[in-house]
Amino acid sequence: MKSDLSLNQLRPLPSAPSEIGRGEFILKVDGLVTRLNNGARIVDDISFSIKQGETFALLGESGCGKSMTALSLMRLLPDGIRVASGDIKLDEEDILALPEYAMRKVRGGQMAMIFQEPGLSLNPVMTVGDQIAEVLTLHQQLRGKEVRSRCVELLEQVGISDAPRRASEYPFQLSGGMKQRVMIAMALAGQPKLLIADEPTTALDVTIQAQVLKLLRDTQQKTGMALLLITHDLGVVAQMAHQVGVMYAGQIIEQASREQLFARPAHPYTQKLFAALPDAGRTGQPLAAIPGNVPPLGAPLAACRFAPRCDKAWALCHEQVPEWTQLENGQGVRCHLYTSQMGSEKLNLKAPLSHAPPTIGGKGTGEEGRGTSLLQVENLQVHFPIRKGILQRTVGHVKAVDGVSMNIPVGRTLALVGESGCGKTTVGKALLQLITPTAGSVRFAGHELIGINARQLRKHRAGMQMIFQDPYASLNPKMRVAEILQEGMDALSIAKNSDERQRRIDELLEQVGLEKASKWRYPHEFSGGQRQRIAIARVLAVNPNLLICDEPTSALDVSVQAQILNLLKSLQQQLRLSYLFISHNLAVVEYLAHEVYVMYLGRIVERGTVEEVLHDPKHPYTQALLSAVPRIDGQGMKIVRLPGETPSPSHPPQGCHFHTRCAQAMAECCEVYPSETIISVTHRVHCYLAAK
Repeated sequence: MKSDLSLNQLRPLPSAPSEIGRGEFILKVDGLVTRLNNGARIVDDISFSIKQGETFALLGESGCGKSMTALSLMRLLPDGIRVASGDIKLDEEDILALPEYAMRKVRGGQMAMIFQEPGLSLNPVMTVGDQIAEVLTLHQQLRGKEVRSRCVELLEQVGISDAPRRASEYPFQLSGGMKQRVMIAMALAGQPKLLIADEPTTALDVTIQAQVLKLLRDTQQKTGMALLLITHDLGVVAQMAHQVGVMYAGQIIEQASREQLFARPAHPYTQKLFAALPDAGRTGQPLAAIPGNVPPLGAPLAACRFAPRCDKAWALCHEQVPEWTQLENGQGVRCHLYTSQMGSEKLNLKAPLSHAPPTIGGKGTGEEGRGTSLLQVENLQVHFPIRKGILQRTVGHVKAVDGVSMNIPVGRTLALVGESGCGKTTVGKALLQLITPTAGSVRFAGHELIGINARQLRKHRAGMQMIFQDPYASLNPKMRVAEILQEGMDALSIAKNSDERQRRIDELLEQVGLEKASKWRYPHEFSGGQRQRIAIARVLAVNPNLLICDEPTSALDVSVQAQILNLLKSLQQQLRLSYLFISHNLAVVEYLAHEVYVMYLGRIVERGTVEEVLHDPKHPYTQALLSAVPRIDGQGMKIVRLPGETPSPSHPPQGCHFHTRCAQAMAECCEVYPSETIISVTHRVHCYLAAK
């Protein structure tokens, strides 16, 4: 067998997760099959085991059956779905044989689950403390003051400051990161032997993600808890896992230790996941996106399920289901490449993967390629009034955006990065006048937009468009794609007549990689990546010059993300589009952007080219963001832990806004906001440390 990647081709992996407490098997899953009532399989004959103190990562795209596997283990399957066969043993106890009343004691006590969306998993009409108390009363038999004391202790354990006050608050009063930590506290309250974490960090900022992952590792080291981690983030897998199972269309198609998987990914699907990762080394090249989509769960498949998307498939792959093959190094794979003569020939002839692990800090763009300025923003402010009392008098302001300036040339991408709540999305909406700015200047193509009336603004509306984070929420579910695309054209009088608009719609769909016939379908009939393509086609329908992209790939799988990034890059080259790219994914920013602005609490704290900001950051906040990014190459900065939460923009700290969380803060940082320090022609920073 020849592999695409040798061990010495990749840099060392990050330090292995702790081996402390790894011992006997806590969970054994053998031949698990979960079916729909019509007999269709959605989890198809999967087997794996997890030892005490071990982390098993289940990796794959959305729709592969990862979450359904977790729900099968917990026996929380929705109506119409059932476990048809197989064995699930938790600490040698047969889970499937337990009656429901006994299973209630297992859930939360011996086996607990952190769900992907904490906002939907927490009860909105119960305080955080009451929800944790339920678990303590049921599984730990605590009562009275003991319950209250243990609730506070758990909240402190998961890093929530002022825990006694937070315990009496409701979920809507907490940030996304805090809600996720409350979910972890609830899961840990029963002291489970196995914790199932279903995408526990999806859509969280990198700083909050780092805190959550550290908390899980620390808890595992202290208690010897086994962890089943469900994710599609290879960086998180590299940081957390001991063993990895790669799942596709209801089956585990590859299983290996973390070291084996990252050194020699065996299955073509796993190889393509690695090749789809964005990084600076591929800035001028398209990413290796995986064509097509995961087949729907339950679809009757009598051959290799990945064959329609695999460039190494041949006749046998479309005719016969591949068997599970154990390789010499102990790695397991389900692929005909390793079981037939034809497969061996293809395996020997295939070219090495053009895979280099994503790195923060690569080839910069400098001043080359700069053109005419399209958007000029000076001292933009958006302050929301705080009103109280019967007369609703203004008693203060939330300074969501507090003096932001930027310049975006034609055909260039400016990335705006920072934690949730720092004001990134508000900047984008204020530029489009979807939110009325309080002060400042926004000049688009030489025309001032602030202060003009609606009729004048309408003339410029087509030139600036926004791609929203959730395409499903931004597309009208009652309208067909053709109607969605035509709506903007009608409003802004694009094209002369109906026939010309239909031709334009066909061109747009072809431009974003969709079939013309898809214009008669509704949004719910498309995958997440296809819906994002429709959202891009909608904004292109009115011939814009500037696109404001608000986290357009944050909830997408790495393969779908690669498709969207390739599309955005090709459109920029073809149409000379300019982008304001709002994101917290620094690997994506590095691949797509020319310049980076780092935002904290309504203000820009550092700005410069991609190479300057991501490779040589000067502000402690930028350094903390970069250090928190999960990496698969073992390279990077010393981890900087940010204590506490971002301060409220209604009461920002005096002096430098970041000094309350900065380990390097000095006396002057607490008194006056630092002025701008010029590092180079393009690199500027607001920090006393840089000034010295």
